[in-house]
Amino acid sequence: MFSLLNIRVGFYLAFRQLRRASLWTTGLIVFVMLLTFLNLVVVTGVLVGLIDGINNSYRTQYTGDVILSALSTKEYIEDTPSVIAFVKTLPQTALLTERYQTGGTIEANYLTRSSSEKPNATSAQIIGIDPIAEDAFTGLGKRIIEGQYLGESDYDQILIGNFLLAKYAFGNQPSLTPLTNVDPGTKIRLTVNGVTREMIVKGVVKSKIALLATSVFVPASELRTIMGRTDQNVAEIAVRLTQGSDPDSFKNLLIASGIGEKAKVQTFTESIPNGVADIKKTFAMLGDGFSSIGLVVAAITIFIVIFINAITRRKFIGILKGIGISGEAIEISYIFQSLFYAIIGSGIGLVVLYSLLVPGLAAHPIDFPFSDGILVAPLDGTFIRIGLLVLTTVIAGYLPSRMIVRRNTLDSILGRN
Repeated sequence: MFSLLNIRVGFYLAFRQLRRASLWTTGLIVFVMLLTFLNLVVVTGVLVGLIDGINNSYRTQYTGDVILSALSTKEYIEDTPSVIAFVKTLPQTALLTERYQTGGTIEANYLTRSSSEKPNATSAQIIGIDPIAEDAFTGLGKRIIEGQYLGESDYDQILIGNFLLAKYAFGNQPSLTPLTNVDPGTKIRLTVNGVTREMIVKGVVKSKIALLATSVFVPASELRTIMGRTDQNVAEIAVRLTQGSDPDSFKNLLIASGIGEKAKVQTFTESIPNGVADIKKTFAMLGDGFSSIGLVVAAITIFIVIFINAITRRKFIGILKGIGISGEAIEISYIFQSLFYAIIGSGIGLVVLYSLLVPGLAAHPIDFPFSDGILVAPLDGTFIRIGLLVLTTVIAGYLPSRMIVRRNTLDSILGRN
């Protein structure tokens, strides 16, 4: 262990060395530390944020904080009116929207198609919505990229997801053949449970959530008629909670109240498709792997800088040893210099990260094809990375100084190898 006296002397020597160092050299090393810190945090944060962007999109555009759906043995939530009435009485409930759901097919250009041509048709999920309630809950109207949103009194008009149209889709997918030559105003045939209805495309919904991008939205009253339903039992009820309410606690409250016997109750994280969480873990591992390369580069940079600095000051180090300064104190001085570079670089990085990058990407997400990517940088994880950076830098600064200091004092003074 280093003695207190050696630590004090080492600090004094480091202070003098930093004061006399070239401003450009010091700035360059601090800049390298800054870039290394950002590399450690940002690469992993963006990869994880890509998946968190998907999670946030599901929450804001579809599920809310808690979603109730039909039990696996049922097609709808039984006794829906009483379930909705109960949920609305709870103080945690801020908004809710109810949806009918069923499978169906849509076909376009059927009037001009010859008998030898393949139908311009595809399967789709048909969602019956209250246009006003759905827009208030998910902002569906803001995602119309062509045409107009549904009005409260619209009849025989639909919204169609962008992946169902060839000009917006990424090509054919299993059980999904995007329609060609379809625009707002185009007539299509909607078939549900053997019942066919001619509808007009009023607008195109763009979403990076496949569930929405492959759906057709129909006014709930009209879909209920097509399905031959006379009850008010819906397939889904999405609930948005008041700020500060805990989704898990709300879910447990609903289950304890007997709602779990009529519907599957899930928080938005539980309702996200399987595999998303595994992808998030994989991306986090990839980000850590890429970041570790930057950490190695920073360590090598510090090693070289300290080594060259110690080599050029070898005579001075020899004189210090000759007048009684211990080798440990000199080594400690280089440790303090390395600490200075790492801490200053990390400090500037923290300011850049939390005052610019995190809020900036939250306000303007990265436009990935399947997600609005944000930057995820939890404080605990960030400080762990700072610790790794500081530790690596200290080791990289200590090793070359030790190599030089352990040389013969007289050889150092005389400049002999």
